[in-house]
Amino acid sequence: MAEINEIPRLSRLSSILNLLQSKRIITATEIADKFNISKRTAYRDIRALELSGVPIFTEEGKGYSLIEGYTLSPIMFTEQEANALITAEQLISNNKDKSLVDNHSNAIFKIKAVLRNAKKEKAEILSDRIAYFTNFSKETTSDSLSAIQMAITNLKLIKIEYLSIGKNEITQRTVEPQALYHTSENWIMIAWCRMRNDFREFRLDKIQSLKPLDEPYKSRGFKLMDYFKHVFENYYKPLT
Repeated sequence: MAEINEIPRLSRLSSILNLLQSKRIITATEIADKFNISKRTAYRDIRALELSGVPIFTEEGKGYSLIEGYTLSPIMFTEQEANALITAEQLISNNKDKSLVDNHSNAIFKIKAVLRNAKKEKAEILSDRIAYFTNFSKETTSDSLSAIQMAITNLKLIKIEYLSIGKNEITQRTVEPQALYHTSENWIMIAWCRMRNDFREFRLDKIQSLKPLDEPYKSRGFKLMDYFKHVFENYYKPLT
């Protein structure tokens, strides 16, 4: 097979590595077809990656895969992408949930670490020249957003002590968190409340304590847009 229009080898090896990361298993034939090379060259490329320290597992008769747990260095960002991340940093730094601010700050720190020096300098310039005036005092009123996000994605119950709006009383609830949305002032959790046996909305700034439980709950097939449509078309359920 003639290897015309061949991608330079270093670039091709990097692309093969990304391909291995994106698929559970890949064959030499797939590599050869994608990069317009012979299967023999594909075998040599896989061998070159192995010799460079990439832990590739060969499944006889199936193909190649990365050893479980191996991760690649983060991809490089364009200047425009880096600017978007810096802008998001300024927006989120003013959010009223401490867990979101802290986790995003840690993530941005790691992202900045992989930027090339020229982009780092430009990112620092942009950081000093963007302001977001909502919550200028950096007030935080909740610290539970990250825990609720984890409960949503892992279908786990949480137990909360909640200060009911209007009644000024604290109740204990075991809830199945379904979704989150943000208003101009607060984060709101939509959850199935086992005490009320119905969907309820909970303002995060009114949650006095939160305990993630290891007990899973069965998916209710919740769809956020369907929920909003139902609420707006039928009634507006006041915050509990």
